[in-house]
Amino acid sequence: MSRFPLDVLIDTFYLLPVKTLLRFRALSKSFCSLIDGPDFVKHHLEHSLSTKSHLILILKGLHLYTVDLDSLDKAIPFSEYPESIWGGTEVFGSCNGLLALSNSDQDFLLFNPSTRKLFKLPVEIIEVPNDSCIRGFVFSGFGYDHVNDDYKVVRMVRFKQDEDDNIGWFSEYEVKVFSLKTNSWSRIKKLPNYLRFMFQFYFHLMHRRGYGVYACGVLHWVLPRRPELGVGNLIVAFDLVDEEFRVLPQPDYGDNEKDFVLDVGVLEGRLCVICNYNQVKVDVWVMKEYGVKESWSKLFSIERSRSISSFRFLKPLAYSKGCGDGDGRDKILLDVNGEKLVWYDWKRKRLKTVRIKGAPDSFGTFLCVESLIPLIDEKKQQRQEKKRNHNRKKRDDFLSKGFKLVL
Repeated sequence: MSRFPLDVLIDTFYLLPVKTLLRFRALSKSFCSLIDGPDFVKHHLEHSLSTKSHLILILKGLHLYTVDLDSLDKAIPFSEYPESIWGGTEVFGSCNGLLALSNSDQDFLLFNPSTRKLFKLPVEIIEVPNDSCIRGFVFSGFGYDHVNDDYKVVRMVRFKQDEDDNIGWFSEYEVKVFSLKTNSWSRIKKLPNYLRFMFQFYFHLMHRRGYGVYACGVLHWVLPRRPELGVGNLIVAFDLVDEEFRVLPQPDYGDNEKDFVLDVGVLEGRLCVICNYNQVKVDVWVMKEYGVKESWSKLFSIERSRSISSFRFLKPLAYSKGCGDGDGRDKILLDVNGEKLVWYDWKRKRLKTVRIKGAPDSFGTFLCVESLIPLIDEKKQQRQEKKRNHNRKKRDDFLSKGFKLVL
């Protein structure tokens, strides 16, 4: 291999899947150092994202399954589960090859399915504001802070006065953010008043709508329309860099604004809104330039058919591979009702059901890119372990010299 120029070798390695690269680490110390290096990890991820390669679907049923996005032929259950992942574990986010998992409102984990590395977040107790409050719904989200090169988990806990308090007048919120870089939680103190109206019973308990949608360094949730309070649909955004809330501008829907249920999604890194008209018709809009209201464009509309009797839930996942940019992309993969995947050709208005062997009957879907992103700084961990061993040796030497037995 020494006969190959290093730049050619590195460029070739960028094309390889993670599974192959992990095997190559065992070939030599130089290969191991190269593949584990932060620059290689970063550029391998960037190459995969830019070329839309090494993409997999994560299906969450009773267990976790992976499906190759290029073939979509077989669902492979995870083997050799880490002890912390079990049947009740939920997936609430995916970013740069990492999955955010939860076993409970206080038990969170980050998992790289390609390297099988797992990181358990320190437990952060939910602090009830006062004795008259009880804990209500919990929102969660996961994403990447590109400015500080940090991965963050957001947990929003809604409190209410009693079990029947679902209107929101007296609701309080606790919002905390976990930073992987510092391995610590911090509390967000500046909270907008509209948060108290975010929860609506049926909207958020169905189809995992409490999970934030990550796009462009920001997490997004929907504050559903509350006609009895005079509150319209809002897209609530939490910037992972500034760690502040704001309301995102929406498309001009025209006269139909009050006739649909709003949801949010992401398609190739761009934020989408999904307008569901009484489970009969769905409009999907995409924001081409983040934060710019005028950049919203209606991507397609889809109506129920013989194969799909109703749209309780619809989630855009990916464009078909090999399509060109912009309007040349004529097929899109959709998760319909958490029960089936379909390719939708919006130019011909045709649906084609994707049949995946071994897939569960119902599932949540998350698009994931294979990556080498580490969950801990292994060199830092080695230095800390070396320091601990050194201090332990000094202590043992002191004890052995200072407390000699006299016979």
